[in-house]
Amino acid sequence: MRDAKYIPRLYGRQQDKPLKPRQARLMETLLPKISVPDPGAGKIDLQELYPQAEEFQLEVGFGGGEHLAWQAAQQPKAGFIGAEPFVNGVGKLLSAIDDQTLDNVRIHFGDARPLIEALPDASLSRIYVLHPDPWPKKRHHKRRMISPWFFQEAARLIRPGGTFRVASDIRDYIRWTLMHARNAAEFEWTAEYAGDWKNRPADWPQTRYEAKAVREGRAPAYLIFRRT
Repeated sequence: MRDAKYIPRLYGRQQDKPLKPRQARLMETLLPKISVPDPGAGKIDLQELYPQAEEFQLEVGFGGGEHLAWQAAQQPKAGFIGAEPFVNGVGKLLSAIDDQTLDNVRIHFGDARPLIEALPDASLSRIYVLHPDPWPKKRHHKRRMISPWFFQEAARLIRPGGTFRVASDIRDYIRWTLMHARNAAEFEWTAEYAGDWKNRPADWPQTRYEAKAVREGRAPAYLIFRRT
């Protein structure tokens, strides 16, 4: 049985400013068509969701959705799932899906934890957690997405040879991630030189959160862990 204190729960607000009219319309019309089945109903059959997909990838907390939409456009033979509790982010991704007519993206609007637990073993080739909320105060560290529980679930979900990508511009969060990765025997950090984690790979587009960090003088780290 998992230790509940390590299971991240959903905190904070779920909406910022009101949705634009088009985004609000897509929430009503498009989201129901591409939503992931209710995780509470049992295990999710990814092959049923994407009959033609050759692999499956998950982004936890996709923010404005620009990274997820880019990856989906670049990898049309992969099936993508994005989890996001923030309604404005969901609205932005829906607009991108509609603009680019992407047919390989499904959305889980809400807390990622139930979705993660409902996905089948060894079903993913890649998981992304990009610029998650750092919850900087020590008493809030238990709210961080990266945790022993998350590495345990990632080890269950990612097939051997698959990867887990984490990005952050907060030094303490980078140290936190590496500390938990060191305790996860199923993963190895792929970096061999400083440039491997200081320079963003070509297949890793910049997000609005990263651009903001760079403008404000914070250097992001790009961490890639391989499932052994």
